[in-house]
Amino acid sequence: MKHKLHITALLLGMFLLTQFIGLFVVNSYATTFESFTNAQTGEIELIEVEHPLPFGLDNSNEDPTQNFVSIIFAFFFAFAIIFILIKYKWKYVIRAWFFLVISLALSISFYSIFRNSLNNPSMMALVVAIPLSFYKIFKPNVIIHNLTELLIYPGIAAVFVPILTPISIIILLFLISIYDMWAVWKSGIMQKMAKFQMEELKIFGGFLIPSASAKVKAQMKKIKLKYENKKMPMKIKNKKFKVNIAILGGGDVIFPIITAGVFYRSFGMMAALSIIFGALIGLSYLFAVTKKGKAYPAMPYITAGILLGLAFWKILL
Repeated sequence: MKHKLHITALLLGMFLLTQFIGLFVVNSYATTFESFTNAQTGEIELIEVEHPLPFGLDNSNEDPTQNFVSIIFAFFFAFAIIFILIKYKWKYVIRAWFFLVISLALSISFYSIFRNSLNNPSMMALVVAIPLSFYKIFKPNVIIHNLTELLIYPGIAAVFVPILTPISIIILLFLISIYDMWAVWKSGIMQKMAKFQMEELKIFGGFLIPSASAKVKAQMKKIKLKYENKKMPMKIKNKKFKVNIAILGGGDVIFPIITAGVFYRSFGMMAALSIIFGALIGLSYLFAVTKKGKAYPAMPYITAGILLGLAFWKILL
């Protein structure tokens, strides 16, 4: 196991919690049917009620099949743009992009919460989302970072779920898994991107949990006690300590949410839950077999877990 048990458990817990939040957010934008009694006939009739995305993002009327190729190109185009920005170290452009995407994704998630309880839910969603995005990008700390991650991926998933079908998302999972293996094991692009984000930008697209050894913690505590009521010299203040960081990329979190959302809309809750717990099993297996000092693509394991969950659902449920 690459990380300590409690670190691994925390990553898995955040992954699972995000999946359930994602299911809630995606479902909140699904079309529902409400019954009413026809005053003229006295019969009970059903009406279709749509719950569109905020800010004019609704795409529920588009044909999922026609949009599949466009989605694939959009994903890989986004990866290419990010790689170019990182290669030339356009930090301000990357930060601005992160800020806009995170603000929008958080707003979509918050809107799903505020919609039925506030008069102007879209405005309130922005009021909450923008400060959180600002602190996440420009004043980063671990707590704000991970808490916002819980809501970012559900918001993004809500945009893509309506324009995908069960078949298209399965194909997309295979393509992303192949890309993930190439990007980690062959080209090393993923490691370079993660390193640049954390070292140069001080941000990361995914969950991260820093941890220090007992020896390092003791050194830090000793320095803190020594200068408790004194001004700490800059040399001591800028002293660097070795800190281990456990990470889980955002793509590894969002694709199971999208898959569960697509299958939930087509087949119901049991299919979605089978996907979520299948993905959790795949990710748990990966964490169990990983070794320190090596990088692993998570999507192949998560995709295998999702397929296992779907097989369980089809055969036993």
